[in-house]
Amino acid sequence: QVQLVESGGGLVQAGGSLRLSCAASGSIFSLNAMGWYRQAPGKQRELVARITSVGSTNYADSVKGRFTISRDNAKNTVYLQMHSLKPEDTAVYYCNADVAYWRGGSLITNEYWGQGTQVTVSS
Repeated sequence: QVQLVESGGGLVQAGGSLRLSCAASGSIFSLNAMGWYRQAPGKQRELVARITSVGSTNYADSVKGRFTISRDNAKNTVYLQMHSLKPEDTAVYYCNADVAYWRGGSLITNEYWGQGTQVTVSS
């Protein structure tokens, strides 16, 4: 079983900063791409940022230049550093990871999600 546990959400004023963390645990052979998504009330879940196992990144246009995704492979952890936060960044932020693990002698890859962490930016 694999778990993703997020932390670091909270309430911040516009222009402020937050850092989200997501730690993966369990029977992990390797972590492939990891990412952050968000979902605001009444809206669909959207990609915020994604990082591959070798560090290639991509970002939503709305966060480019303000957010930075990074990962620590030794700790099975992905981070999202958020600066210059805006009220429109308010959402539940979800961690996502493509995880490879052994099961019954076969290497399996599945997608996992964290439980979400609330980020609220006040104006």
